Formats: sequence, structure tokens, C-alpha cells
Amino acid sequence: MSETDEKSLFLQETKGIKPLKQDTYVPSQKLNKFKLKQKAELKDNREKQDTLFYFSDQYEPLLNEESAVKYLRENEDSYLLKQLRRGDFSPEIFLDLHGLTREQAKLELASLIQVCENDNIFCASIMTGYGTFTLKKQIPRWLVQHPKVRALHQAPREWGGDAAILVLVDV
Repeated sequence: MSETDEKSLFLQETKGIKPLKQDTYVPSQKLNKFKLKQKAELKDNREKQDTLFYFSDQYEPLLNEESAVKYLRENEDSYLLKQLRRGDFSPEIFLDLHGLTREQAKLELASLIQVCENDNIFCASIMTGYGTFTLKKQIPRWLVQHPKVRALHQAPREWGGDAAILVLVDV
């Protein structure tokens, strides 16, 4: 079919159609900086709340607390734990929880996992310190509940030793 045949077929098919009249202009809406900042804060808060949903204080996982802190998600390669223990993974982000309350630490953990997910960070180090051992015992209990946590292990000496935990996050 030639171009003139196509044009005549088009004109024949569209005969008698009235063109639409577009006489209204809708200006684009510009959000001011304050509203944009509010929207970003709401999104961040929502993401933190979603992540916090996983951290229950009543859940008691089966962790051997006499030996080094370690956890491996079901269906993961057990070699991951060995690599964490040896320090084969270097943390890309560090979280220091010294001096924080349990609730503050829970919020910081939620933020850490969210940042790891958003920025494609695979390995993180969480420094719990020694202190009263409250956070050192509670942090692994919270982390094993989160579906993005693949594995965790007490950090090797160069990444904090007994006072830190290395975490592998599913990104």
C-alpha cells in the first residue's frame, strides 16, 4: 500500500469526526521545599516503622549465648558464618550503639537495615560495647527476626571483637 493510499484511507475513515477543543491550561504544581521535606520525613518514618515491626522484645530465638554470637538464616550456605568469623567480609557501614537505651538502639537498628537496603550495603558492623551487656544480648535477638538479615556473627578482632557484631544483609 502506497503512502497516498494510506492517506486517503485515513481521511475516509475519519470523515465527519469533530476535532476536540482544548482550551484549558493546567499549570504544573510546584511543591515548596517545606512540603518536600515533610514528605521525605514521612517516608523515612514510615520505613522505620515498617522495619521496627520485626523487632519484638518478647521473641526468644534459640541462640547459644555461651559461645560467640552467631546466626544463619534458613537455606543459607553455612560457609557464610565461617567467612564472617574469619573477617572475609569488611563492613561498609558502622553503627555505634554505646550509651543508647534499648528503644534508641532499636530505632538505630531499623535505620541501619533501611540504609543497607537503600544503598545496597551488604555487610554492616554494629558496635554494642560491653557495659551491662543489655544491648549485646538484645541486638542479636532483634536482628534474627528481620527477614533481610542473612547472617550475623561476633566480629573478628580487627572489626571490634567481642564488642561488635557483623551482619550480612540481603540487598
